[in-house]
Amino acid sequence: MSNKPHSTQKLSNIRRADPQFEREKAKYEHPLPSREFVLQTLTAQGAPLEVGRLVELLDIQPFELDAFQRRLGAMARDAQVMQNRRGDWLIPDKADLVRGRVAGHPDGYGFLVPEEGGGDLFLSAKEMDKVLHGDKAIARVIGVDRKGRPEGKIVEVTERANRFVVGRVVEEHGVRFVAAENKRISQDILLAPPEKGAKKALKAQSGQVVMIELIEQPSKHGQPIGRLIEVLGNYADPGMEIEIALRKHELPYEFSTAALAETKKLPDAVRKSDWKGREDVTGLPLVTIDSETARDFDDAVFCERQGKGFRLVVAIADVSHYVTTGGALDSDAYARGNSVYFPRRVIPMLPEKISNGLCSLNPQVERLCMVCDMAINANGAISRYRFYPAVMFSHARLTYTDVAAALYDKDAETRVRLAPLLPHLEALDQLYRQLAKERVKRGAIDFETVETRMVFDDHGKIDRIEPYERNEAHKLIEECMLAANVCASEFLRERDQPSLYRVHEGPTPERLVKLRDFLGTFGFQLGGGDTPKAQDYASLLEKIGQRPDRQLLQTVMLRSLRQAIYSPANVGHFGLAYESYTHFTSPIRRYPDLLVHRAIKSALTARQYEPGNWEEIGLHCSMTERRADDATRDVEAWLKCFYMKDRVGEIFEGSISSVVPFGIFVALDGVFVEGLVHVSELGQDYFHFDEKSHAMVGERSGRRFRLSDRVRVQLTRVDMEANKIDFRLADVAPLSGKKRH
Repeated sequence: MSNKPHSTQKLSNIRRADPQFEREKAKYEHPLPSREFVLQTLTAQGAPLEVGRLVELLDIQPFELDAFQRRLGAMARDAQVMQNRRGDWLIPDKADLVRGRVAGHPDGYGFLVPEEGGGDLFLSAKEMDKVLHGDKAIARVIGVDRKGRPEGKIVEVTERANRFVVGRVVEEHGVRFVAAENKRISQDILLAPPEKGAKKALKAQSGQVVMIELIEQPSKHGQPIGRLIEVLGNYADPGMEIEIALRKHELPYEFSTAALAETKKLPDAVRKSDWKGREDVTGLPLVTIDSETARDFDDAVFCERQGKGFRLVVAIADVSHYVTTGGALDSDAYARGNSVYFPRRVIPMLPEKISNGLCSLNPQVERLCMVCDMAINANGAISRYRFYPAVMFSHARLTYTDVAAALYDKDAETRVRLAPLLPHLEALDQLYRQLAKERVKRGAIDFETVETRMVFDDHGKIDRIEPYERNEAHKLIEECMLAANVCASEFLRERDQPSLYRVHEGPTPERLVKLRDFLGTFGFQLGGGDTPKAQDYASLLEKIGQRPDRQLLQTVMLRSLRQAIYSPANVGHFGLAYESYTHFTSPIRRYPDLLVHRAIKSALTARQYEPGNWEEIGLHCSMTERRADDATRDVEAWLKCFYMKDRVGEIFEGSISSVVPFGIFVALDGVFVEGLVHVSELGQDYFHFDEKSHAMVGERSGRRFRLSDRVRVQLTRVDMEANKIDFRLADVAPLSGKKRH
C-alpha cells in the first residue's frame, strides 16, 4: 500500500480516449512525496539508504523516477540531503556533518560558520583551496587542530557565492592571474586567455584593476579561473577606490532600465491631482536645516508655543507616493537598501530626479509630505500626536551653521537675515532644551565620539582630515527627528500594524560579565544586575566624569553593546532608552523608512500593509546597512593610506585605540589616522594579549600597553594594496598622563 497522500483532483480536462490517460491519472493519484516526507522516511530508517530502497519505501512509480531524481537533486542543493561515497542518500545532520557558510582569512585558512549556530569549524589552507569566501558548504568534523579548535573537511559545496570578482592583474613567470581586492579570497584566480573570435578582446596590463567573471570555481583538482569582463584602470586613478569598493561589496550602483523608465514618467513638480486627500500646510513656515553640503532634504520642521507647551510639526518627504510597492523603482530601492555616502560621491537609493528633485523639500516649491504633528508639554513629554498626508512649502533652506549663529552665537547679521523665522526658531530651541532634559531623565546613553571629514584640494587629493564638530543646531534637529520616530513607532504598535522597528538590544550575558570584570579593576560597578538598563550605563558615565582614563572606560562600555538592527520584533532601543522606536524621517535614503511610511498610510485607512516576510526584509535592510558601512570604511582607509604614503619616517603622538592578539592599533592626534604597531615592535620581550584588561603585557618586563594609553610612534610602512599603515614605537615606554603636543 502506498504511504503517499492521494489527490482527489478531477481529471475532467483529460479525455479517456487519450492513450496517456492512465499515466496522467496515476500522476494525479500518486503525486511525488514532499520534501518533508522524504526527510521523515530517511529519519525513520536511521541509516543511509540506497536509492532503490528509498524508491521502494516511498512507492515511487516508474514514470516518476526522473522527477523524483530531480527532487532529490534539488534537496541536495539546499543541503537537506546528501549522498555518501557509495551513493546512498542520508541526512547531513546524522553523519556528523555541518552545514554553513565559509569565512575566509587573508592568511589562507578559514572557518565554516554553522547555519544552526554553535562553534565554527576550522578549515585548513588545503581545504580552503576548494572554496571561496562566502560559499555555502557541508563539512565533516575530522578532529581538532593544534589550537584545540574543531577542524572540518569540505564534503560538498552547496552554493557558490562569487560569480564576479574585482582585483588586480599580476603576472609571474608568464602566468597571469588576478589577486582579489577582497583579502578573504586568498586564492589566485587564473586569468583565461581572450576568447577566440571575440569582436573586441579586452586587454589588461599587469597592475591594473579589473572585473572578472568566474568561469571555473575552485576545487580539489584546480584553481579558480576567471574571464576578463571590465578593465577599471590603474590603482591610483582618481575615484578608483570607490569603483573597487562598489564591486568588492557588490553594491548596486546602476539603476535598472525599468526603474529609469518609471522615473522618466514621473512629473517634475507637484500636480493639482496630487492634492487629493491631503491637508494644506503650505502656509506653515516650515524650514529645512541641514549641512552646507546636503543635496537632498527629506525633513522640515516648524515649532510654536502652545500655552505652556509646544506644537512641533515634522514634515517628511512623501516618497511612497511616487515609489509604489512592487514597481521597478521599489525593487531597485530594496536592493540598495540605503544611500551610500563616500567622500566626494554618493550612491543614492533613488534616482536623482526623485532624491534631489521631486521628493527633496527644496525651498520655495510645493512638495508632498507625511506630517507628524505633535503637542509637547512644558516638561518635554509628547501628550498627543497626529499623522496625515499633506502638501507643504519650505520657506527656507537653513544650515546648522545659520541656526547656531542666530540662536547661540547671537550673530546680529544672521539674526537680521532670519528675522521672519526667528520666533519659530527660538521656540524650537526652547523645545529642544526640554527634550534634552527629558532625554537625560529617560536615561539615554550619550557616548562621546569624534566624527571626522576629509577636506580635498583642487586636484582631488586629501588636504587634511579634521574633526567634524556637532553644534547645538545638530542636536536640536536630532531631538525633533527622535520625537517623530517615537510617535511613528507608537502609532504602528497601537494599531497592530506589522512594520520594521529599529531595534537595539542590551549587552549579552557574556559581554556583561567581561564588562563587569573590567570595570571592577577600576573600582567601578555597573548597576542593574543581570539586566542593566540604559540608565545604568548613563549613570556610570556620569560617575566616571572627566578622569584621564574616561576614553578607555567609555570605549569598553560601548563595545559591550550589540549592533542596532531592523526587525519586526519590537524589543525597544537600549541606547536611546525607548521601549518602542522606528525610523520614519529619511525615506529618500533608507528603505525601512519608506516601508514605515507605507505602513502608516495603510493604518490611516484601516488597512494592513503586507510587503512580504517582515523578518527577511529586516535582515536584508540590516545587511545593506552593514554593507554600506564596510564599503565606506574601505574607501576611507585607502584615502588615508594615500594621504600618509609620503610621510614614512615621521614621528607622531597618539592613543591606543584597540588591543588585539597581534599588536596594538594607534590613532594619531590631529591626523585622525589609525595604524598597527605589531607585537614584534613592542620591545625585547614576549608580549601576551590580556583580553580581560584590554592590554598587551610583557612576560619578563611586565610592561603594559593598554587601551587609551598615550604613545609616540614612527610611521614605517604604508601598504596601499592591503590598506594598512604600520608603526613602530618611538618611545621606550608608553607616555603617561595627559596628551602631549
